[in-house]
Amino acid sequence: MPWKGIRDPYKIWLSEIILQQTRVEQGLDYYNRFIKRFPTVHDLAQVNDNEVFKMWEGLGYYTRCRNLIKTAKEISLERGGIFPQSVEGLLSLKGVGAYTAAAIGSFAFGLPLAVVDGNVIRVLSRVFGITDPIDQANGKKMLELLAGELIDKLDPASYNQAIMDFGATVCKPKNPICETCPLRKQCYALKHNAQTNFPIKAKKKKPIERFFYYLLLEHQGSQLVRKRIENGIWKDLFEFVLRETDEPAEEKELSKLSFWGIKHRLTKEDIIELSSPLIHQLTHQRIHCRILHVQLHDKINHPSHVWKSRSQLKKLAFPRLITRYLNQD
Repeated sequence: MPWKGIRDPYKIWLSEIILQQTRVEQGLDYYNRFIKRFPTVHDLAQVNDNEVFKMWEGLGYYTRCRNLIKTAKEISLERGGIFPQSVEGLLSLKGVGAYTAAAIGSFAFGLPLAVVDGNVIRVLSRVFGITDPIDQANGKKMLELLAGELIDKLDPASYNQAIMDFGATVCKPKNPICETCPLRKQCYALKHNAQTNFPIKAKKKKPIERFFYYLLLEHQGSQLVRKRIENGIWKDLFEFVLRETDEPAEEKELSKLSFWGIKHRLTKEDIIELSSPLIHQLTHQRIHCRILHVQLHDKINHPSHVWKSRSQLKKLAFPRLITRYLNQD
């Protein structure tokens, strides 16, 4: 990985924010694009927020992007481009929690902080037989304390990288290489033939089901959109006219503009298409969606929405659910 072994706190911070709740395979391309476009924290801090959101488009969890922008501006404008070199200072940055602070602190500044990622959690859980669920407070605290006790205080960067790599290549989620593992004699999970049982997690909560219906109004190549300002999912991203319902809407209702609160008559020729059902899975929510695409002969006004041309739309960041629809063949 391009961030491996480097000591630049900006690049370490950027990689960690991108990789929060994102697979390395997916995050790698985003990291390379960000570094190419914003080689320093000053470059990132100086651009329009929407350009950053557009580059982030598709990564999800957009709170990370808002925190990225805010922290970049703080580091650039208030700290002269210098990252804090203490754990307290790092934790004061927006979007930087214990894990990210430990990564920046140990890799960039040699602070004796344990980086507790998924690989480390799996290794410690198996070796020490941690039976408390790792996604609950007691389990998290136990792992953080244990990792802190084990850290090599003289060379925390090498230790952190080594145990993460060990988890990724030897103590793997599936088919761990136990036969030649150097910890096999002291591993609780191996002794009890329970490698696949660790780490232990609490039962998953059932996701909230939400029903989003979008009206894509088009007139001579322009489309009617608005920026989401409400707290919650997709804040600061753009979308079409939306109606959210508690239950699935009947298909015949979706072909009427009155469904979206618009007084305008449609003919069959005006309707370009009604999309097939789309499903977008978030961590604790499942979005059920359909999009009605309509070609208008006359522009209409709609509160809080504006008409944007095709060239303008290309610069706007949309939720992945919408970009999937727009990019379909």
